Order: sequence, then C-alpha cells, then structure tokens
Amino acid sequence: MWGKTIVTLALVGGALLAISLPSMSTAAKAKPAAKQVNDGREDCYACHEEVKALKEGSKHAKLACDVCHSKLKEHLADSESKPGTIIDQALCGKCHKNEYNSFFTVNYESQARKEKGVPTGRSPMMDKLLAPYGFTYEHNEPRGHAFMVIDQFAVDRFDNGRFQYKNRWMGVDAVGKTWDVLEDKGPNFKLAETVKGGNPTCIQCKTSDHILKWKFMGDKDPKAKWDRTSDLVEIAKDTNNPVGCIHCHDPHGTQPRIVRDALIQAIDEKGAKIFAGKDGKTDLKVISFRDGFRKIGIMQKPDSRMMCAQCHVDYACSPGFEFDSGKKVGYDDQRVNHIPLVSPNDLLEHSKKQNFYEFRHAVTGARLVKIRHPEAETFFGSVHDKAGVTCADCHMPVMKDKTGKTFKSHMVIRPKNHIREACLSCHAHSKETVEKKLYQLDAIQNYIRGKMRKAEYWLGQLIDTYAAAKRMGVGEDVLAKAREKHEEAHVLWEWWTAENSDGFHNPDLARDTLTHSIALSKEGVALLNKAIDAREGAAAAK
Repeated sequence: MWGKTIVTLALVGGALLAISLPSMSTAAKAKPAAKQVNDGREDCYACHEEVKALKEGSKHAKLACDVCHSKLKEHLADSESKPGTIIDQALCGKCHKNEYNSFFTVNYESQARKEKGVPTGRSPMMDKLLAPYGFTYEHNEPRGHAFMVIDQFAVDRFDNGRFQYKNRWMGVDAVGKTWDVLEDKGPNFKLAETVKGGNPTCIQCKTSDHILKWKFMGDKDPKAKWDRTSDLVEIAKDTNNPVGCIHCHDPHGTQPRIVRDALIQAIDEKGAKIFAGKDGKTDLKVISFRDGFRKIGIMQKPDSRMMCAQCHVDYACSPGFEFDSGKKVGYDDQRVNHIPLVSPNDLLEHSKKQNFYEFRHAVTGARLVKIRHPEAETFFGSVHDKAGVTCADCHMPVMKDKTGKTFKSHMVIRPKNHIREACLSCHAHSKETVEKKLYQLDAIQNYIRGKMRKAEYWLGQLIDTYAAAKRMGVGEDVLAKAREKHEEAHVLWEWWTAENSDGFHNPDLARDTLTHSIALSKEGVALLNKAIDAREGAAAAK
C-alpha cells in the first residue's frame, strides 16, 4: 500500500514547514466507486442489525459492504468462514485526503527522542524518583500520532532495544507502516542499559490493528487472537499501523465514537461526569458486538474530550502488587487494564480501593502508583473546559488546502507554536495578539515548571533523609509514616510530569496539587529529622 516517502512543503500556522508523507499507491489514491443500495447488503443486515442501524441514512450509506470487507461470498455461504476487514488508514484516505495527509505530516517542531529525565527535560530527577521502574531507562515527550507505534517499539524500555530503525538515525522521521521503518534484531539482541518492558494492553491505544482480534478488556477468549497475557514480540510484530481513523470514526456510518475498552468500562461504571454537557449527561450509546466480544461507544455529536481520552488519560497496564497483601498482580488480572478517571487528589485513594500499585521505590520502599498522560482528567473543570472548549478546538484547527477547501487538521498541532490558529479564533478582539497570548502561555508554564522542580527537590530530600534515618536505626513506626508521605507526595508530583501541558490545561489544579506535594514531602523530612535528632541525642547522652 505504501510507496516511498515524499517530502513537500506546507503552510502550518503561518510558517513554511518541510513535511514528509508516505505516498499512497495509485490504487489507494482512487476514490471507491459508489455502488447502488441493492448490492446484497440485506444479506449482511440479516445477522448484523447493529450495523444497519449505524449505516443506513449516514454519510456512508451508499458504500457497499465490500468496500471495507473481502471474502463476503464465502462468509455468506459459511458463517465460519470469516470475511476480511480493511482497517488501514489509506482506505479512508481515498476520500479524506486532506485529513489523511495531515495525519502523516511530520511536525518537525516536535523533537524526536526528547528525554524527560535529563536536566533540560520535564522531569530532571526522574531516575531518582522513579527508581527502579523501567521508565528510568528512556521516557520521551510525545511527537505525534504518526509515530505512536514506532516510538513505543524503538524506546530503550521496550524489549531490551530489540527493535531499531532500518535506516538508523536517518529513519527517525520516517512514517508509514511500522515494519517498513523498524527491524527486529532478533531474540538474542540486547542493548546495554535497556529493559524488557512493554505489554499488550499499552499497545491497544497506539494502534487499531487489533480491534477485531482483542476481546473487550483484553480477556482471554478462543475467538481472540490477542489478550493481556499475549507474547509481547508476537503482538508487536502484528502491529503495523498507528492509531487509525476507526478509533474515533465509525466506519459503517461515520458517527464519532470511542473504542478503547477500559474507557468504555470506566464510563459505564462511573458515568461520564468529566465528559458531560451542561445537563450533566452525554449522548454516548454503548453498542455490543458479537455477544459482548467487543463494545463501541457512539456519539451523535463529536466530543473530542472523550475521543482523545481513549489515549490521553491515566491508565494502568503493567503488572503490580496489592496494597494490603503485597501479592503480585499479573496480566491475567483485569486490574492491569484499568482507567481510573479521577483527579490527582483522588488517585491514591482510588488505587487503594482497587488494591493495586505498580512498584516499590528502591530506597524508601513506598508503594508507588505509575501515572500515564492524564490530559482528560486534568482538563476537566478548567477555565477552558467550563467555557466549552474541546481538545480539537486547540489541537486540530480548521485549515485550507491549496484549492481553498477547508478541513480539520489531523496533524495535532502544539498550540504554543500556532497561537493564531489555536488561540486567536476565540480570543479575537483587537487587543489580543500572537505575542500577547504567547507571553501569557509562557507565564503559566514557567510558573508551573517552577512548582514541578520544587516538588521534585523535596521528594529527593525525603528520599535522602529516609536513607539517613534508616542508617541511624530509626524505628519502623517512623519510617512507615514517612513512606505514607512519600506515596501521596509522589502521586501529586508525577501527575504533572506525565501530563503533557506543563500545567497549561489546568494551572489552578497544577498549583494546588504540586504545592500539596511539596508540603507532604517537607512533613516527611521533618518527621524523619526529628527521629534522627532523637537518636543522635540519645547516643550523645550515653
């Protein structure tokens, strides 16, 4: 399907950027021929009533079933003979060229392999504060949806660095199919300072390739090729595309949707408070396929807050331990595919109710909850959220192609680099300028980064003081209290290194939680120092 990579120029945010795109074959460029509605689809509808309800009357109503499915005659003759399903983005790109091309646009403003845990990164003390967890080996800032799978597989914490760029460093901006860009160095390949991380659940929000092969929540099932316990390398080698159009757009009827199983479960269990409208409700309708094998959530109107939350949300996906017993929790347990959908203030308590944490700190032994990109929960209740702004308003602005046709960019821009498109469409009065809005944005991020650094510093002090107290023989009762301080302070700090806006999505929440983290760490340090002083005083008295 893919040809060679082509390089072109595009006007993005008033700047001329060089972009590379995977070229489509001639077959992929041609629009599918519109077919009449008497194309035999009623035979399909006889068993798939839910598909009929989605398709008829929709924008895709005229598309025949065989546009996306092959081997239909064989399937109709024998239901055990499964049809083929094309889920490659290139199929959608036949008609939606601008959206397709923008999705695979390389935004050179987003740097590759940009580590968070270095002096100039988002979390300079990460190695100390997350020790001994695998994220300390390499944890990078994101750089775009086109690289979701490639960047996950090429990172040093994924299977010992086994998957590398075919074209070495010159392949770092190559987009397209995973295994056109990466190569498997084999089971005996191991780079120094790497770790055998990665898991099947985490892959599910990076790709749509397994949507028909993965049962709801990743449970084992004879009808499922993959599940939470599947071999990491085997499922990786079956992953060839980044997250596809069908993650957010139903292919039968084009309705906006969500497919991420843990998000659907969380909304079912908790309601959809953080995605609700002014009436306190959403129009999300959950539809079950194949007797519950898979579920999707359909919306009547697009809500990018929910659609983006399929990935931009905190979730558990790795094995861990129980808070009360210390018993190991493995991939066979559904707790390793879980979206809490709570605020940073409530996450630790929620995790204790789940009875699940991921690792103990190397020095203090504190039971630490690992946090992953909680943008959806952070945005909830913010000034922009209350004003009705959604993710797409800022990150997917309406643009024009060279013919003047408008389309919604699927490149997913960084608003800071595109103030005019992302901010001034709403802040449009005469006193607002690009320079002024950028100055305000920088002020928020500068301030919150300062709180992040201070929270890191005091967590570091707590860890060092704990080590000193333990060497001095301070009692377990005091050490246990210090560990509890560490556990709570950690969650309130790490939330903001995992969240990708440096506080901009909700600066009030960021300040409140980070300063609370600082206070908790200081309390732990004071507690330990008091015990150390008592030990030293007792020793001197002898």
